[in-house]
Amino acid sequence: MIEPVRMGDDLVREIEEAVPPSDGLLVWWTGQSGYLIKSAQGLLAVDLYLSEHLTRKYEATPRPHVRMTRSPLSGGDLKSVDLLLASHKHSDHLDPGTVPDLLDASPSAMLVLPEAIRSYATGLGLPDDRLIGVDSGAEVRGAGFHIRAIPSAHEEFDRDSNGRHPYLGFIIEAAGLRLYHSGDTLAYEGLAEALASETLDVLFLPINGRAPDRGVPGNMDAAEAVDLASRVRPRFVVPHHYDMFTFNTAPVEEFERQARRLPSEVEPKVLNCGERWEIRP
Repeated sequence: MIEPVRMGDDLVREIEEAVPPSDGLLVWWTGQSGYLIKSAQGLLAVDLYLSEHLTRKYEATPRPHVRMTRSPLSGGDLKSVDLLLASHKHSDHLDPGTVPDLLDASPSAMLVLPEAIRSYATGLGLPDDRLIGVDSGAEVRGAGFHIRAIPSAHEEFDRDSNGRHPYLGFIIEAAGLRLYHSGDTLAYEGLAEALASETLDVLFLPINGRAPDRGVPGNMDAAEAVDLASRVRPRFVVPHHYDMFTFNTAPVEEFERQARRLPSEVEPKVLNCGERWEIRP
């Protein structure tokens, strides 16, 4: 089991007490595709998976979800979240074992998610009045954050019966910085051009790739993530979606090897679970 560099009460206290610079952000990776992002004005969470929901769900099945990295905290530990983003309905991004407890613990928090999956979310028991449904191009502002949704292609470039995207990524702006969180996606045609027009500081990209024998929708792999970053040219590229489940991961060392091809102005940043990272413009 991979142990977070900081976890439990120590991590919760650090998140609550840390004072971000007025011109910067603090970021914590919580494993898989989950991040906490704190500005001087608020706390944003995205795609948190902090429970054992999938391990229990798939126990004694042909596809066991054996956890590789210990959860650094629980949803109920987070008492000051202002906005929670969920890129799509898969449980390692919209976690039934994390989100209800987080919304209870952070009574002012709102959950931003694809409008295409609103009925799925309410079916989990999430209160409709705490949900902000969005589609591609929609914008949400709150707690000093400006979020804009863009499509993701989680294997396919899907739409629901109303033409809405069930998989989204997010452009997140705060404190003079602009970040892209991919959710789960391939590097589909047009994505690099769309992102390159944003003058991004950080790309958070999946690296677990795709393989039909895993029986799960795929993402870009390490080489494709580096190729995308080379075209977009952010200041940093951060890998995610690895070291969570033994059947659906990729060695981060391959990302580090591929990252040697990055342009000199793009810095690869590999975070440890529970680690704090400070970003300034």
